[in-house]
Amino acid sequence: MATSPTAHSPVGIPKSRVRQLMAASIGNVVEWYDWYAYTFLAPFFAKQIFPETSDNSLVPLLSSFAVFAVGFFMRPLGGLLVGAFADRYGRKAAMTFTIVLMGAGSLLVGLTPTYAAVGLLAPIILTLARLTQGLSVGGEFAAATTFLVESAPPGRRGLFSSFQYVSTTIGQLLASGLAALLATVLVKADMESYGWRIPFIVGAVLSLVGLWIRKTADETSAVAEEIKRGEAKRPKMFEFLKHHPKSALTIVGITIAGTVAYYTWTTFLPTYAQITVNFDEADSLQIGTISLVFFMILQPLLGMLSDRVGRRPMMIAFGLGFLILPVPLLGLLSDAYGSLLVVQLIGMIFLGCFTSISAAVNAELFPTRVRAAGIGFPYSLTVALFGGTAPLIGTAFREAGSPGLFPWYVSALALISTLVYVFVLKETKDQPLS
Repeated sequence: MATSPTAHSPVGIPKSRVRQLMAASIGNVVEWYDWYAYTFLAPFFAKQIFPETSDNSLVPLLSSFAVFAVGFFMRPLGGLLVGAFADRYGRKAAMTFTIVLMGAGSLLVGLTPTYAAVGLLAPIILTLARLTQGLSVGGEFAAATTFLVESAPPGRRGLFSSFQYVSTTIGQLLASGLAALLATVLVKADMESYGWRIPFIVGAVLSLVGLWIRKTADETSAVAEEIKRGEAKRPKMFEFLKHHPKSALTIVGITIAGTVAYYTWTTFLPTYAQITVNFDEADSLQIGTISLVFFMILQPLLGMLSDRVGRRPMMIAFGLGFLILPVPLLGLLSDAYGSLLVVQLIGMIFLGCFTSISAAVNAELFPTRVRAAGIGFPYSLTVALFGGTAPLIGTAFREAGSPGLFPWYVSALALISTLVYVFVLKETKDQPLS
């Protein structure tokens, strides 16, 4: 008998939880390495792809961050389409699709010709590649988040959730580390000429490795298995919104502060230091790498803490931290090596209270039947609006001569989410997945 749209099926129990973690994490490393390489390398390839005006040297960098933001606006579509695919056909099939798509986008970025060679075709090709990556990464979060949390044993969803950002951070580290290495061993002219292409080509190759590893995973959605056997109806595209509108809106409120803080502190801050206090490019990449190692180590520790004290106190601590700290912290930036390092490390501590458990919090809001689409679309839409635009807004404030407004912008968004954490978010750590 087919189940009704509101009926729930138990989550499948995997044969090996360690293998599940490995399959999700290693594939996720590759996904996010490819995604973040763009931001770390934007200062080097911007002038190769976009023309520079005679009176404003920031135009190429602004253009490259505009394409960065455009890629984010494919993420809601990826979250919706791939999320719906994951709910209907399983998490494993969806994660296989996303890693193939990401590898193709990375290869296209690495092979993008220069503006001098093909004119306007160069930024067009780069934009198409970024759109492909945006579609992939939006779907990746929807599928991998549900896969990880559904694979967790009782009382360990916070810990398993943390591996979403452990693997994401490893991907960032690989991208940041390789960018820093190339910036150190290559002269600036060589880095801008061909050095920036190397990480993207490497990413395309790594995608094949991730694809092979993901084939060993066990499916976690019992509903998807029932659909395959004809025992349940397929969920409709927007079924999550029809039956769970409050949960979808809650994810938006939860994510607003998290995404702007995340992309500011883990991705944009080195560039922000470069354009505001003339921080050395190579040093800023090195500091970014050190901070990411610290951030990665925090994730499982904070995830386990949430399994003991709950999700809500962790979210409130994050919200209050980023409500109060951005203005004084970013005001401490100077061209001294230690200033950027201190600012990043302090921010990472509070940010970890969000990232370590966001996958668990999101997954605990929806039943299995619509969990991937229910997470993927509202989350990715919010990230596109507030996370993907953070580097562009920060750079635009600098161009307008008011870089000091950017930290106030971050704090204002943190206020919105903090109100959600305090007045809307319910504690879910002890509740079983629907």
